Amino acid sequence: MRIVYFGTPDFAVAPLVALHEAGHEIVLVVTQPDKPRGRGHALQFPPVKEAALRLGIPVAQPERARNADFIGLLRAQKAELFVVTAFGQILPKEILELPRYGCVNIHASLLPAYRGAAPIQWAVIDGQKESGITTMQMDEGLDTGDILRRYPLPIGPDETGGSLFAKLEKLGAEAILDTVRGLEAGSIVPEKQGETTTAYAKMLRKEMGNLDFTRDAASLLRLIRGLDPWPGTFTYLHGKLLKIKQATEGGEASGKVPGEILAADSRGIFVQTGAGALCITVLQPEGKKAMAAADWLRGAKVQPGDRLQRSRNAENKG
Repeated sequence: MRIVYFGTPDFAVAPLVALHEAGHEIVLVVTQPDKPRGRGHALQFPPVKEAALRLGIPVAQPERARNADFIGLLRAQKAELFVVTAFGQILPKEILELPRYGCVNIHASLLPAYRGAAPIQWAVIDGQKESGITTMQMDEGLDTGDILRRYPLPIGPDETGGSLFAKLEKLGAEAILDTVRGLEAGSIVPEKQGETTTAYAKMLRKEMGNLDFTRDAASLLRLIRGLDPWPGTFTYLHGKLLKIKQATEGGEASGKVPGEILAADSRGIFVQTGAGALCITVLQPEGKKAMAAADWLRGAKVQPGDRLQRSRNAENKG
């Protein structure tokens, strides 16, 4: 099939490569403009652009997808299908109606659940037992188009945002190949979505990782896992930033103040929460590499009664 592929981040690379390797003719890849990164503000290619260049596919990077010249470029491709994976811009109706088979989106949830920008992480944060990939016929709404096919995937008890991302990235590649075969064969019957069953999966922000120990241990643990590896979770101890990499539930808690350290030993750092204790097992001290909490404790001055805080300047003792 003759395809124009829209995508930008890492998640969109595997489906592009899979379509190319399956023999489909990717006539154009559309991605977001290069952006400055790092201290030197050097322009960095989006991951999908890097992949397209490796594969020898032409790349377009419109500032605005509604631009008339860009729409003219798309029309000139005479593509049968547009495939969209985390592109990052809303496509107007004029684009959606260009190809014979329309625009198919690869979305990382079982729609209508978790419409929005960060469905993978929110499924972990909310404690869902299942996620998956949905291929969807795009319309002018935000993740509201007709469902073509769903591909469910269980969420493991120790799943992180990163581990689920990797699984769904692979599944997304398999899903689009299967969906394209179904479109070519005429065997897919689109299904209306209906009302969503979850909150909108809003974009992740760094401040979300600032742990609030008035919350219960179970929800804090899901947050730590869901925001791993980005944006990550953190707290402050003795005025220093402490990034939390891994934790487990620590059983019953006997402290009086949320954030109070109950014990610090070879098992980890046990912290009072709004309900139960959280045991921090892997952390990253300010200015250092990630390490086991037990290793850090050998040189850190931490004792029961100290408090983990939400700001650098908060009082240490409860």
